[in-house]
Formats: sequence, C-alpha cells, structure tokens
Amino acid sequence: MRVVSLVPSLTEAVALTVPGTLVGATDWCSHPAGLDVARVGGSKYPDLDRVRALRPDLVLLNVEENRRADAEALRAAGVPVRVTYPRTVAGALTELGDLLAELGAPTEPAWLRAARRAWAAPPLLTPSRRAVVPVWRRPWVVLGGDTFAGDVLRRLGVVNAYDEHPERYPRPTLAELREQQPELAVLPDEPYTFTADDGPEAFPGVPCALLSGRHLTWYGPSLAEAPALLADQLSRPVLAG
Repeated sequence: MRVVSLVPSLTEAVALTVPGTLVGATDWCSHPAGLDVARVGGSKYPDLDRVRALRPDLVLLNVEENRRADAEALRAAGVPVRVTYPRTVAGALTELGDLLAELGAPTEPAWLRAARRAWAAPPLLTPSRRAVVPVWRRPWVVLGGDTFAGDVLRRLGVVNAYDEHPERYPRPTLAELREQQPELAVLPDEPYTFTADDGPEAFPGVPCALLSGRHLTWYGPSLAEAPALLADQLSRPVLAG
C-alpha cells in the first residue's frame, strides 16, 4: 500500500510502524527525524497534483488539520481518503490501532501499547486548577469543549473554564479571559508559539504553564510520553515578569 499523510502526528505513527507504506507527507511533518519521503506542501494547502502524482492507495487527513475541499477534490479524482477526528484520548488510541492494522501492521506497535498504559492512570495535577487554554493570540482563541487537547488536559486534572462553551474554539477578548479569574493559564508552544516572553504577560498574577504543543495536540507515538511530560510542565508554572 502507498500512503500519503497530510497529518504530522499520523505521519510519525505510520513512519515508525509501517515505514514502507509511506510515500509522501507535508512540509510540516517533522517527525520522525530524518524522514525521507516526497513532500507535498502544507497541511492546509497541499499541492494536490503532487499528491496524485505519488499514486497513493490512501491519503490520511484530519478534520481540524486539513480542509474539506481538499478531501473532496481527492475523492472526486478517485483517490481513497481516510479522515480522522479524535476528540478524546480513548478515541485517538482506537483510531490509531484501527488505522495501523488496516495499513498492514502485524501487531500493535510497542509505542501504542505504551500509550495505552500511560493513559490508563495518568498523573494528576494536585490540586486540580481551573484554567484558560489559549491556542492562539491576535485574536485570542481558546480550547472549548469536545476537543482532543481538552480531554488530554481534563485527564491530567485541568478544569477548562470554557469546557461548556457551545463553540469548540471560542474567541473571547483578553478582558473576557481575565474575567474568568483562572487559577492557571495553559500556554502550549503550538499552533501558536507561546513562550515565557510571549503569553504570561497577558495574565498578570496568574501562574502560566508552558506546555509542549506536540504532546498536547498530536495523536501518535508522542502519546506514550505525553502524560508524564505534560504533568511535569503543569506542575512548574511561571509568572509574568
């Protein structure tokens, strides 16, 4: 089978588990290191001519990473696609197992078994803290409910102030974020690159946890180490200034 992945976390999962199947990936697919496959542009705007030229038997996409128009264009051209949409850790683990089996993995890979064990009893933030979780600024965008990253944080003991919001990615103003009076601001380094110098200053007096965005949002081999790494980062918040 020839696979093109337009989802960085799935690229890593396929490359490590059934490497002979992967023939193409996006320019943003940075893991595993040294990945040597054809590049087909970005996740949001892939070069579909280059994708088709690779004669894939399957193209991997994700509802949040990729555009519906690209999935429809590939289908219209007769290219099989698989669109993933995990919104919980359990859902991600199931989708990964099913996908890798479909791609010919003879057994469940060791990293996926390790991820199942790691998430069976993840370390918890004690005491739990009510948090806002920006994923972008200019404008501010935060995690709402029914998101994979939101479930990751919930399992680690973070209470998302916007978990009951009707939108999955609300766009509050900074004043509205501060009105939530959070006990913690969770600032991942992707998709927006929050750093100690860019983010905490917006939340004076509020502890800010700087998290690995890859471990918060990717569903693939990084899931095995995510609970311990994120719990450690959550336990070491910083203050502006």
